Amino acid sequence: MREQLNAVLETSWAEWEVPRDADPKWPDAAKRLHADWWQASIARQKAIDTSIAAKAEFEYLYDKPYVDNKRVRVAGPFTVESLSPHRVLGVDENDELIDKVAEPDSDFAAKQSFPQMILENLKTAGVQQAHKEGRITFTALSGWPGEYICGEGKYEEGDGGTAHQRRAAIFIGPEFGTVTRVDLVAAAREARDAGFDVLIACAFNYEAHTTEFNKLADLPVLKARMNADLHMAEDLKNTGKGNLFVIFGEPDISLLTEADGNIRVKVNGVDVFRPNEGKVESSGPDEIACWFIDTDYNEESFFVRHAYFLGANDPYKSLKTTLKAEIDEDAWATLHSDTSRPFAKPKSGRIAVKVINHLGDEVMKVFKVA
Repeated sequence: MREQLNAVLETSWAEWEVPRDADPKWPDAAKRLHADWWQASIARQKAIDTSIAAKAEFEYLYDKPYVDNKRVRVAGPFTVESLSPHRVLGVDENDELIDKVAEPDSDFAAKQSFPQMILENLKTAGVQQAHKEGRITFTALSGWPGEYICGEGKYEEGDGGTAHQRRAAIFIGPEFGTVTRVDLVAAAREARDAGFDVLIACAFNYEAHTTEFNKLADLPVLKARMNADLHMAEDLKNTGKGNLFVIFGEPDISLLTEADGNIRVKVNGVDVFRPNEGKVESSGPDEIACWFIDTDYNEESFFVRHAYFLGANDPYKSLKTTLKAEIDEDAWATLHSDTSRPFAKPKSGRIAVKVINHLGDEVMKVFKVA
């Protein structure tokens, strides 16, 4: 039948070259032969599949990987998990909302609210920084009836007999969402009016523009990033051993202009709050594990165009040993640096720099480039 089709169309097609759909320009005889050929081909394939299913042995190959000890695994298996930002409201048979809080026998009324759960974990875990001596441990933590401030924490500033008790205002961001600069400024004003010594904001995510807001008059503003494990706080023990609340200071970044008009980015270090001294100090680039640059930031998404790695120890030393291969030192020197390679000025007029510390916490800063 394929030979007849080739003869009618004066072509030479192999079996796997026959098109699935007929060309409208073909004569009617060729269209009929084409349709008959495909019906016969499909019928033959079904017969082959039926014969294989009835007689051939089969074996499931999933979960049975081949083991090759000569290969070196650089990264292990991983999964991508997501938390739904939506809550579903229950209704009864009359399509009326079910108020679980009003039900006396409901377990929902006995459960903690999100701010209460955060305050309980914050009281036990405290606020962690890159160094253990920078940890803020609360001697007391209670609720506060404010519009933005929901907690009052007390901690010791100083050592020994010279220690002074300080009051910290606690601002908690949304359970599913991002803290904006407007909310942070409003919380800082409320904390300053109430006479607090410092504002500690706790949130899962902060928008990029909040990174530049670290002080309101004489009130320091500390931004603590909450660990995603707090979404499962009801199923986890509150031991205080995990890094549930981590403060990553403001990065100190300089923009350098080249003679040809290109620019470079230099990371000088990170500003760190010292609770024992009550002041902010600048640390060196050794506090930074890696940093990235989006050389043309569009204010919507961060695209990594430059990547650099820092730290007191060479992070490629262990990888070099594991892979049993030589690393190009000249190529690595361009990546193991606190100063970027030169790049052209962005068309959008903005660049973004993202800095990550050794605990995995990150902060992003946006710059306007004229």
